[in-house]
Amino acid sequence: MTTNLAEEDLRDRLKPLVHQIFADVPSGVGSQSGVRLSRKELEEVMVKGAQWAVKRGFGRSEDIERLEAQGALKGADPTKVSDRAVQRGQPQLGTLGAGNHFLEIQRVEEIYDQKAATVMGVTQVGQIVFMIHTGSRGFGHQICDDSLVIMQKAVEKYHINLPDRQLACAPVQSAEGKDYFAAMACAANYAWANRQFITHWVRGAFQKVFGTSAEKLGLDIVYDVCHNIAKIEDHLVNGKKVTLCVHRKGATRAFPPRHPDVPAIYQEIGQPVLVPGDMGRNSYLLVGSQGAMDETFGSTCHGAGRLLSRSAALRKARGEEVREELGRQGIIVRAASMKTLAEEMPAAYKDVGDVVDACHGAGLSLKVAKMRPLGVVKG
Repeated sequence: MTTNLAEEDLRDRLKPLVHQIFADVPSGVGSQSGVRLSRKELEEVMVKGAQWAVKRGFGRSEDIERLEAQGALKGADPTKVSDRAVQRGQPQLGTLGAGNHFLEIQRVEEIYDQKAATVMGVTQVGQIVFMIHTGSRGFGHQICDDSLVIMQKAVEKYHINLPDRQLACAPVQSAEGKDYFAAMACAANYAWANRQFITHWVRGAFQKVFGTSAEKLGLDIVYDVCHNIAKIEDHLVNGKKVTLCVHRKGATRAFPPRHPDVPAIYQEIGQPVLVPGDMGRNSYLLVGSQGAMDETFGSTCHGAGRLLSRSAALRKARGEEVREELGRQGIIVRAASMKTLAEEMPAAYKDVGDVVDACHGAGLSLKVAKMRPLGVVKG
């Protein structure tokens, strides 16, 4: 999200704002929200995604056009979701969770493409923006676990040879493949609704701290892009248009200007691409490019990637030490768990600047702006 605030506007309000967001958005392992859904309501979320949340007052109608797939992937079928996944999903809608998920108040450090940045509402260096990174919580995790059991049997059934025991799959048009896609779409739609609830509560936290409306503060969504998801798309293969299932694992979509799936407001610049880094360095805003369509089925990186495993990071430092070091850099952190802070220390990640430069240099996505964290909420 953008804001019309500058860094000096935050000087005396950064710490209260971080604390207010931490209070208003449930976070941490197993966190539960104040939203209580019946099974029927959750099934509606599985199909309608963020549109369900907005219809009930958690957001604005204009938010929807700025979400990939308008916040609702087609093909979702709640009958393909297990009772256990439903039980895990019912109390968690509108929660941040833990791991690498975060809420972050950021300062625009550098603008590389002023035209594209302005179209997205990023107008100047020093502007305050806000980034949300979370997904489908225990609901999606359970769908994954349930599907792995089925997929592992499908590998034997269809005599598929895989190079690694951690891989599993099924033919897209098989019964197993169709059922997985229908359940995965439910998880994707839950994730879009989850981020929409969090967006609403973050806007509320800004309103409380600044004493004015989210509209006056300019808290507008730039874009919501997903990763770790499969989508049915048309691509050129050897000069012919072919319908494919594109599975972006550790990748995110990067469609170019004038692609029909890019929102009308971004048709001239291409799809916004969000690339988070770590809580001590930078994140980036990019746009999709024709190079991605030519080389990577419209895909680019979705983050920095880890250098250290979580267990290795825990051996390297304590959460309190990470928080103190970030504090010395002027970054305020609130976390539900000191263990998570240690696992997610900046040194555990590659420098996202190197990753983004590689993607930009290869023409897979083009740099628009760089942001630096000021305030971080972790699960």
